[in-house]
Amino acid sequence: MKFMHAMLGTGALVALTMLPVPFAQLPLPGCVAAVQAAAPQEVAQLKTTYAALQSFRATFEQTLTHQESGKKEVRKGTLLFRKPLSIRWETREGTQELLVVTPSEIWDYIPDEEIAYRYPPELVQDSRSIIQVLTGQAALDKDFDVNSEGRKGAFRVLHLYPKDPSPQMVEARIYLDDKGYIQRADIVDFYGNHNDVRFTDFNANARVKDQDFRFTPPKGVEVEDRTQKKGVEERELFK
Repeated sequence: MKFMHAMLGTGALVALTMLPVPFAQLPLPGCVAAVQAAAPQEVAQLKTTYAALQSFRATFEQTLTHQESGKKEVRKGTLLFRKPLSIRWETREGTQELLVVTPSEIWDYIPDEEIAYRYPPELVQDSRSIIQVLTGQAALDKDFDVNSEGRKGAFRVLHLYPKDPSPQMVEARIYLDDKGYIQRADIVDFYGNHNDVRFTDFNANARVKDQDFRFTPPKGVEVEDRTQKKGVEERELFK
C-alpha cells in the first residue's frame, strides 16, 4: 500500500517493514528536550490558530527518505481537511493514491493495484498519529515534549518528542508560519527514516464539500475490509 503503507506495506516510506519495538528501546524524549528551549508561546498560538480553523485545502510535496539506503521518493498532491477529522489525501505525482478519512471509516485506494483497503477510523484518532500532527489536531501540550529551535527562514521550528514514543514516530519537526499554521512536518521513525511533508499552497477555512470525503470503490476494484481485523496498527496506514 502506498501513502497509508508508507506515510498516512508498500509505499510512502519506501515499503519499509515495521516491527513492534519494546518501549525500553525507544529514545527517552526528556533527555534530548532538556538541551533545547521550551516553546509554550508557540504551542499556545498554534492551539488558538487551529481552534478557530474549520477546514483547509493544501497542495503538498512529500519526500520519503530511507535512512539506511539514502533512497528518496517524492510525491505531490492535494490535502483537504475538515473538522473534526475528515481527510482527503490524493497523490497525483509519484505513486498515485487516494486516502479518505471520515468519522466512520478510512479508505485507501491504489489505482495501479486496483485495490481499495477499508479501515476503522480509530487508527488515526490517536493524538500522536502523523495525520493529527500534520493537520494541527495533535494535543502537543499533553502528548509531546515541545521545544523551540527558533526561526529557519520564514518559519518557526518546533521539535516534538512523543511522551509515549512509537516505532512510527520517535520525533518530529513542525514548521509554523507567522499566523501559527503548520506549513511543513518532518516525521522520523525508530529507524531514522524521514517522512517530510511540505505545503506548497495552503488555504485556511477553504470551502470543502461533503462529497470530497466520500469514496465508492470503482467497479472491478478488489476491496479488502480490515474494519473488523484485530491488531491493525497505525503503521499499516502511515508507514
